[in-house]
Formats: sequence, C-alpha cells, structure tokens
Amino acid sequence: MEPERLTRRAGDGRITLRRADITTMAVDAVVNAANASLAGGGGVDGAMHRAAGPDLMRELRERYRGCPTGSAVITSAGRLPARHVVHAVGPRWRDGDHGEPALLASAYRSAFALASEHSCATVAAPSISTGIYGFPIELAAPIAIGAADEALAHPGTTLCEITFALFSDADLEVFARAL
Repeated sequence: MEPERLTRRAGDGRITLRRADITTMAVDAVVNAANASLAGGGGVDGAMHRAAGPDLMRELRERYRGCPTGSAVITSAGRLPARHVVHAVGPRWRDGDHGEPALLASAYRSAFALASEHSCATVAAPSISTGIYGFPIELAAPIAIGAADEALAHPGTTLCEITFALFSDADLEVFARAL
C-alpha cells in the first residue's frame, strides 16, 4: 500500500487515511471543520469556502442560524467536486476537563449520520478541532476513528467508505497509529 494511503475494513465498509486536500476530493460528502456561527473562517473552513465559492455561504445564511458545538448541518457543495458539505462544529481545546472529547465525538457522529441520512456512500473528513482550536491530535485521532467505526457499523447506514483527508505527514502518522 502506498505510504500516503492506508485502509482497513470497518463494519461493511472501510476507513481510509490519505494525505490530501479535502477540497479536491470527489466524494458524496466532505466534512467541513466549521465554527458555531457557520461564518467561514481559517484553516479547513476557509479553504472549503474559497474552493466552494459564494453559494456555500449564501446557502448557510439562508438555511441556518449557527450550529452548536458537537453538532452538524448539511448543504450543497458549490464548486467542490463533492455533492454535499457537512459542516461539523468541534470544540475548542481548553484543558480536556470541559467535555471536549465527548463534543468532538458528537461532531463526528452528527456529521456521519447526516451524510448517511442524505444517502451518501463516500465521505471525506478532516481532523476536526486539531488546528486553530488546539485539540491535541494524539487524543483526537482515536475519537475520529472510533466515530467512523461506529458509523460504518450502524444498521442501515448508506456509508461505505470514510476517508480522513489529513493535511500533513505528521497528522497521517498519528491517525495511522490510531487506525
């Protein structure tokens, strides 16, 4: 297997790790690491909005008035090669004693459930909250992988493959250990 792509079976599907730009992935849904105001921002969120174009923000403003931490909402994908964008709001890391792990797990679970509800088979997700939100990636990776395992094993899911699109070799290595 190529070093930038790792895969393992999960439920009736598979989890794949790739070092990739999530905005270029042709999948049914991409997960955006959004903020609670759904206002666009930096990191993955900024890249997603730039690649998708202004229709993404327009749809968010028309349909939603924010999104609580640990939850997700879904839109069309604008100019992205995906069909949908699932905007998942992960927590800001404080010290780990303010429910951050549970909120991160909830953000992933909500994102994967929405994708399945919209008949998606393939989903690409970033490492939510590990950039400017400061969640330690060594703690986040097992949470992300666990949520993907749960989603793929859920009875009746339409999901077949969840790919974690990771920004750096270092992030890929951490996720590979968790996988």
